[in-house]
Amino acid sequence: MNLANDWKDYQILDMANGEKLEKWKDIILVRPDPQIIWKDKSYPEKWKDANAEYMRSNTGGGQWKYNKKVPNSWQVKYKDLTFNIKPMGFKHTGLFPEQAVNWDWMMDKIKNSGREIKVLNLFAYTGGATVACLAAGASVAHVDSSKGMVAWAKENVVSSGLQDRKVRYLIDDVVKFVNREIRRGNTYDAIIMDPPSYGRGANGEVWKFEENIYDLVELCSKVLSDNPLFFLINSYTTGISSMVLENILKLNIKKKGKFSNGEIGLPMQNSDLVLPCGIFGRWEA
Repeated sequence: MNLANDWKDYQILDMANGEKLEKWKDIILVRPDPQIIWKDKSYPEKWKDANAEYMRSNTGGGQWKYNKKVPNSWQVKYKDLTFNIKPMGFKHTGLFPEQAVNWDWMMDKIKNSGREIKVLNLFAYTGGATVACLAAGASVAHVDSSKGMVAWAKENVVSSGLQDRKVRYLIDDVVKFVNREIRRGNTYDAIIMDPPSYGRGANGEVWKFEENIYDLVELCSKVLSDNPLFFLINSYTTGISSMVLENILKLNIKKKGKFSNGEIGLPMQNSDLVLPCGIFGRWEA
C-alpha cells in the first residue's frame, strides 16, 4: 500500500459505519465511503465538530447537511501546490488527496529527467496531476469532457502560481482527441489517465472501464514519443485488480523499462488504520 502521508492540510480524523470524518484545512466534513464497512468509531466525540455531512438518498445521489457555516470554496496546500476545495452535489470536493502518491512519483520522474517533458493528462478532472506536472517543469495537455472541471483546473493552476507554464486546456472526448493527435503526428513523453468506471463524453459518448480501457491504452501507445518517460493508469473501478492495469501496459508498451502496480491509501490520524482509495498501474523508463 502506497500511503499519501505527507499532507498537512488534510487528515482523516476517524472512520466508521460507511463514513469518513475528514479535515480539509479548517473545515471538517463527513462523507460516505464504501470501503469503510467496520462499525466502531475510534473517536466518537470528534464527529460532533463536523461542519457538514453528505447525506445519501435512497433513490441515489444525496445532499449536504450543514451544521456550521462552510465557505463556497477554500484552499488547501500540498507542499508547494494549492488547490481549491468546493463541496459538490455528489459528495466530492474536487480533490482526491490520496493522489498525492502519484503526484510525488510523477514530479520526481520529471525533475530527474534532465529534459523538458510533454505530458498528456486524460480524464484530467480538476487538474491535480496537471498542477503537479507543471510545477515539476513539464508542459501539459489537459483533456476532460466537462467544461466545469476544466475551468476548475485553471483555478488550481492559478492558485499554485503556475499560470505562465505551458498548458493546453481541452474540453473534449479523450478517444476523439487522441485519434486527432495521432493524425497530426503529435507525441508525448508521459501519459496520465484516470478513467471513470462509467461516463459520458461531451457528445454523449458512453465509456465503460472494463470494455474500453484496453483499447484506450492501445490507442495512447501510438502517441508516445520515441523516448518516453512514464505511463500511469489510475482507477477507482471496483473489482479490478491493479495487476490488470500492469498487464494492459505490458501488452501495449514495447519499450524497455519497469512495470509496476499497487494500491494507494490514506492513513487515519493517531491510528494504524488505513483507508484504501484506489489502484494504479505504471510503466517508467
